[in-house]
Amino acid sequence: MQLATIQELARYWAADYDWRACEARLNALPQFTTGIDGVEIHFIHVRSRHPDALPLIVTHGWPGSVIELLGIIGPLVIPSLPGYGFSAEPADTGWNPGRVAQAWAELMHRLGYTRYVAQGGDVGAFVTDQMGRQAPAGLLGIHLNLLQTALLGNSPPAESEKERAALDALATFNASGRGYFIEQATRPQTIGYALLDSPVALATEIRAAFRTLR
Repeated sequence: MQLATIQELARYWAADYDWRACEARLNALPQFTTGIDGVEIHFIHVRSRHPDALPLIVTHGWPGSVIELLGIIGPLVIPSLPGYGFSAEPADTGWNPGRVAQAWAELMHRLGYTRYVAQGGDVGAFVTDQMGRQAPAGLLGIHLNLLQTALLGNSPPAESEKERAALDALATFNASGRGYFIEQATRPQTIGYALLDSPVALATEIRAAFRTLR
């Protein structure tokens, strides 16, 4: 990230961004917390006015939060991943997508849903994929907007020009655009100190990640 870009971003967040308006949007929604597997989980729970509506649990990604999903809120359950947003930080290791998927199944059970579907993108796609693999009682289907096999380099051969362009873009990302991902996956505490200590460092990391993934 160029210095001028980050200076302008920091200035915008400090001076122009209307956090109170965002607060008001959040506070207008029914929000709850519940302890699951030792972690206090935050979630938004909007019930449908239709008694036969099919419930949907949607999982946000990294480095996002439930805020990225406010535009689609209807009759949904939108939890905050452990350590994200208003959910508590886990006190132990092992909170991989499979463990989060089990927590989401427990959440839906506690809410009394015997039939529901799940959706997720980015990290949420990994969690939702695990929900499908674990097949908890009541889960009827899942939808993902990130294909894990493609991101991990297991894509099938391209058969069209669009598919070849997509694979070329993925190859470029894997070659030169995933430095932030490798550091977070292999040396998380190294970058973690900076991200927890400095809002500017966190903004820089997020901006770099989104610029790479666009």
